[in-house]
Amino acid sequence: MPTKKSEERIWEKLNPPADARAVLEASPRVVVAGDTADLIDLACGGPGSNHFEVGYDVPGKGWVVEAEVARVRNGVCANYTDPYMRRRDPDCMFIGDDLPSDKPTYRERFGGDFEPLRRETLDWLKGQELAAFAFTAGRRKMGMDAIVIAPLNAGFFALGLALLQGISRLEELPKRFAPQLVIYAAPPFRHTRFDGRQVVVHKRGENSHEIYAYNLYPGPSAKKGVYGSLLALGEREGWVTAHCSTVQVVTPYDNTLTIMHEGASGGGKSEMLETAHREADGRLLLGTNLVTGEKRHVEIPRGCALRPVTDDMALCHPSLQKGDGKLAVTDAENAWFVRVNHITRYATDPIFEGLTAQPAEPLLFLNIDAVPGGRALIWEHIMDAPGKPCPNPRVIVPRQAFPDIIDDAVTVDIRSMGVRTPPCTADNPTYGIIGLFHLMPPALSWLWRLVSPRGHDNPSIVDTGGMTSEGVGSYWPFATGRRVDHANLLLTQIVSTPKVVHILCPNQHLGAWEVGFMPQWIAREYLARRGVAKFKPEQVRPARCPLLGHALHHLTVEGNSVPRWLLQVNTQPEVGDAAYDEGARMLTEFFHRELRPFLTDDLHPLGRTIIECCLDGGQVQDYQSLIATPYMANE
Repeated sequence: MPTKKSEERIWEKLNPPADARAVLEASPRVVVAGDTADLIDLACGGPGSNHFEVGYDVPGKGWVVEAEVARVRNGVCANYTDPYMRRRDPDCMFIGDDLPSDKPTYRERFGGDFEPLRRETLDWLKGQELAAFAFTAGRRKMGMDAIVIAPLNAGFFALGLALLQGISRLEELPKRFAPQLVIYAAPPFRHTRFDGRQVVVHKRGENSHEIYAYNLYPGPSAKKGVYGSLLALGEREGWVTAHCSTVQVVTPYDNTLTIMHEGASGGGKSEMLETAHREADGRLLLGTNLVTGEKRHVEIPRGCALRPVTDDMALCHPSLQKGDGKLAVTDAENAWFVRVNHITRYATDPIFEGLTAQPAEPLLFLNIDAVPGGRALIWEHIMDAPGKPCPNPRVIVPRQAFPDIIDDAVTVDIRSMGVRTPPCTADNPTYGIIGLFHLMPPALSWLWRLVSPRGHDNPSIVDTGGMTSEGVGSYWPFATGRRVDHANLLLTQIVSTPKVVHILCPNQHLGAWEVGFMPQWIAREYLARRGVAKFKPEQVRPARCPLLGHALHHLTVEGNSVPRWLLQVNTQPEVGDAAYDEGARMLTEFFHRELRPFLTDDLHPLGRTIIECCLDGGQVQDYQSLIATPYMANE
């Protein structure tokens, strides 16, 4: 850890903007971290400490403990004392400037201008011992220079940010390093100003972006806050940072297919990078019927090899595009924020369990039950209440820790949209009517990206019941601008990549069948083996609900035939046409409600036509006529 003498004014090498400079200049002590080892010691209370309590003296409340931090054999484990703080509040972001935005502003929500609180925040930081470091949001020449300033005792928060976004050594900073993004963390204000709620305020300038994090859960700030700054940069420059995982799939026959899987939180992005979970006998559990208890298995002796590319944020920067009709992407992050709620016992995912239990370098665990000096195990989830495990246990794993990781840009063949679906039966109709996977005309795929259903039983965020929208691109909760601008960017992207095949892939339930993430794992195995072959008319059918594009009529993978009632949910005896149609009505009403706000004067004319097609009850062939559909063979 740097000594007091070595710390003096070393922060000047960060070239901070004026307000950040004033904070660092006034602070009684500033530790500028140059690598994650510095931050690990800070997180744990010093080089010789295995346990540290992160707390603050809050006026009117006394000493408030935010988190307990333990140094463990495989890294650092931090646990929040307040269960509310263990996952992201989807309504925590506010805009503290007057630039164009459809997002709630600080003024609208709290009354008055943000500037007085901003000044109070900076003044509070001036009186604290601080940690600071430099990083790049995105990638060099595809992002922006950035710094973070946080209380010295919030080392675990700084560590999470450094793992996720990277950390730049002072001696390696470019001569022209000029931070456009500054992140300030000021945890006590959660209690003094916001009644204990998570709040993150973005203040944008013409060429600057400030993020004020008033809580220590990294999701809204260290991760999604940085994501918001990249989205704002893309708004200005005309490109998108997609909310997706990306994986290159290599079949046992050496065929290669690249899948980009998008969707709201809980939509299966991280799971697309995992090997399919197997039963003790090696079979794959396709699903369990919730009415009859019947189980269905398939046998795929050898799964495809997986070469991960991105986990959550993919830069679709113009400099990457080749003009070949496909989309090129590269990772925007340095590490992956992996949710492990589905890993509830040993040997659920042996590869990932081994990777996190004995990593090559220390990891950061959140919401995992571990003791100082012990080993954090990702199936040991902390309890929110007796008998109620936290639904959002996380681990931050550096990219280079993953086997066969791809660092370069890749070209996308399949663009998948993930949706969490509830069970649907004749007695309880819901929108859980999506089959194993559906082929989507690009125009319809664009509509799904506008509405981005958050879906059923979302484990990642503090949520309300029912079907709600994550918003345009499924990244809307993190964006700071106008939804119509992002709708136009996504439409332009889809139109300019006509060779990409679009699919829709549910998880959790197919009608009356509980399936977990198996649909996307089966789809991945099937599509990789199928390659670029187009579908013949007899292989697919227009779905009974037009919003679901084409349903498969039959599917066989490695000699295993998937039952038609898992491809076309209305054929399940526990569902039937009537319940399916009621679910389709719910889905249609949801689409109409979410799409109407996009019909503004600034919407692209083609986008207006597509939305009006939906509102007018368009059929699958209508969407096919609006943008060319690449997956159908000529009849």
